[in-house]
Amino acid sequence: VFPSLAQAQASVANEVYQELGQPSVFLFCPTEYCSSLCSPSPSQSCYLQTIGQELLPEISVIWTGPKVVSQELSAALLEEVEGVLQRRPIIWDNLYANDYDCRRVFLGPYMGRAPGLMPRLHGLLLNPNCELQANFIPIHTLGTWFQSELRSCAHPDHAGMETVAALEDSRGQWEGSYSPQEALELALHDWVAEINQQALEPGR
Repeated sequence: VFPSLAQAQASVANEVYQELGQPSVFLFCPTEYCSSLCSPSPSQSCYLQTIGQELLPEISVIWTGPKVVSQELSAALLEEVEGVLQRRPIIWDNLYANDYDCRRVFLGPYMGRAPGLMPRLHGLLLNPNCELQANFIPIHTLGTWFQSELRSCAHPDHAGMETVAALEDSRGQWEGSYSPQEALELALHDWVAEINQQALEPGR
């Protein structure tokens, strides 16, 4: 029926999107969802070019970065992906994912993401450790990174300024760019306080 996989996927996704009443959030994960799956590159991938052209512009596209689990994300790569998809991607960040190796647990800070990425993103999803309690530091430091990104935006919108204000009310004002080490120390401080508070609860 369809001349290519990309055209088939775009057609089905568009029809489902319209059948659901064009919801404000509708995510599409392409078959080529990272650079290592593209041939020869994201910008020269016939598959992604077709997705960018055929998929309705209101539908968001998920992207994981250079690899399925990307240690680094650069503005240059996101610019390339935005160009071929004709929209800013939503990053599905597998930095902390350990479902592929249950022997590993990731407790370090959110890092390897170049400063100033937010203008290149339509959103960011964090794929966490499978162990719920192990995600305090990942989520806490992601929040600190996000706050730093909001502050670095040259012209944050009104909603962004309200978010910054709310964060500052509870955390105090942050100066300078994001520091993974400082974010880790802050997360550890708050995690210890959380553990101590839970230890005082009845039945603990």
